[in-house]
Amino acid sequence: MSAVRQNEPTMLTSSPDAASPDTYAAFAHLTVPNAALYREVMGVFVAAKERFTVHLRPEDVYAEMPAGRRPADPEDVAKALDSLVGWGNLRADPDTARVTAVEDFYRKRLIYQLTQAGEAAEEALGVFGEALGRRGALQAVALHDIVTQLRVLLVLAAEDTPDPARTHLTLDALSSRFAALAENARAFMGSLQRTIDLHGVEIEDFLAYKDRLITYLEQFIQDLITLGGRIAQLLGELEGPAGVEPLLRIAAAREAADATPDEASTAEKAALDRWRERWAGLRSWFLSGGRGEGRTSQARLLRAQARGAIPQLLAVVRMLNERRTGRSDRSADFRVLARWFAEAPDDEERHRLWRVAFGLYPARHLTVDGDTLAARDAAPVAPATPWAAAEPLRISPQLRRTGSYERRGKARKVEDRSAARRVLAERAERQSAQIAEAKRRLVTAGPVRLSDLGELDPAAFSLFLQLLGDALATWRPGMTRTATTSNDGSMEIRLALLPGGGQAEIRTPDGVLRGPDHLVEIVDLDAAYARQATDPVRDDAAAAPVAAAADPAAPAPAPAPVPAPAPARAADALAVRTKETS
Repeated sequence: MSAVRQNEPTMLTSSPDAASPDTYAAFAHLTVPNAALYREVMGVFVAAKERFTVHLRPEDVYAEMPAGRRPADPEDVAKALDSLVGWGNLRADPDTARVTAVEDFYRKRLIYQLTQAGEAAEEALGVFGEALGRRGALQAVALHDIVTQLRVLLVLAAEDTPDPARTHLTLDALSSRFAALAENARAFMGSLQRTIDLHGVEIEDFLAYKDRLITYLEQFIQDLITLGGRIAQLLGELEGPAGVEPLLRIAAAREAADATPDEASTAEKAALDRWRERWAGLRSWFLSGGRGEGRTSQARLLRAQARGAIPQLLAVVRMLNERRTGRSDRSADFRVLARWFAEAPDDEERHRLWRVAFGLYPARHLTVDGDTLAARDAAPVAPATPWAAAEPLRISPQLRRTGSYERRGKARKVEDRSAARRVLAERAERQSAQIAEAKRRLVTAGPVRLSDLGELDPAAFSLFLQLLGDALATWRPGMTRTATTSNDGSMEIRLALLPGGGQAEIRTPDGVLRGPDHLVEIVDLDAAYARQATDPVRDDAAAAPVAAAADPAAPAPAPAPVPAPAPARAADALAVRTKETS
């Protein structure tokens, strides 16, 4: 490790115990070139303080430093100590314990210890590192504790003379638990957003614990809905002049009893203001509105943010799976192109593929016709022939003079593309008819078994796979049914487990799809909307799918709930497709 630079301060005398608040000199060692050495030295002093060691000599510091990060020359450590003294992190005192002769007084012998500014800087850096690495947690247990403490406060508020010690301890425990809940929730939602954005997260680790994370969010949302309502009810019961205000005054008076004489006159009022502010924060966290404001409670905002994180996590999972199964980046394209080159039958096809892939065509102003090729065959020119010795290439004087060459004569006629447009229109019409026929084939009159769908043509089967994939993407562990709409919003599929339903087979001209049998209902939403527009009061059963599509959170109308045997993975079970040859 390099020695300390000469332009860094090397004061040997003692420095003040407190650094100037305007300069924060105790943090200066973090931005200099040898910051790593200074942090190692300060780490030795912090460890020594935990062992109740006050003073350290330079050789002690050098010996305590880790061998892998220790400088080769002990003099570097001595210079670093002097620099830290100059910044106010350490204090240097003469080492008189080792003086045995008069000559020793003229030698440089110093011992070092942390200053008040140095200790404060290390504590601040420790808090900074802890906050930087904190992931937080959604503490459902803290919600239970808050309910318990609020019930104790209700009992105390009903007493004529509440016990001051019990009142103060209850309010203090409630405040500490609530502060921990709010801080951890903030840290967790921040780390969750970084996880969704895949910042600093390994993709394999994310895929491994995504299910546990989603279950964790769902459990906390359920607890927050249930316990949040109880907390809001308890807070409402504690409102009013006979509620929590007397308890806050009792806690403030007990805190003010320990105030110093110069603060005794204002200590109780300051403590009461602090308790009122804490209570207002607790109230605004669980109660919305108030005093004519349209404010939303933090608990409701947290619940909405946690709910919104679940589909975002599922979208990230879908994106990663698509990236794995069908990559569309440049490296994948080059690998596909290399496979095409390897499968080409001869060099002529490889050259043709090369020209098509990379666009390396001959120059447009150099015409190579049959006569040119015949002349080259008659008098071949070696590739190593210099340009000066080769046959000259004759170029039109007009091209040399103007940079462009136009053939004289009539302009070319505008090509009639009506036939091509008619072919494209007919193709689009056939595709629309195929899609409409596929929709008509898949729409069911109600819940049916997958095994009752019968044989499907390729168009209907492709549409069915898209709908089934959308439904399985919303399926989470523990669910027995789900409902979702297609990407264009024209169709809705409702899927429900069928215990003991056996194996379902859906035959197509290309093969057979096999998997556990389910109840499925497919609704054409376009037709339902059209019926509503013509006759809103007719066909109430047809209006139900439209309402369900407008509100995805509404429960899908499915058969009576049945206990799910917890399938290993519905998506994996239904994705087993076997090719059968006729």
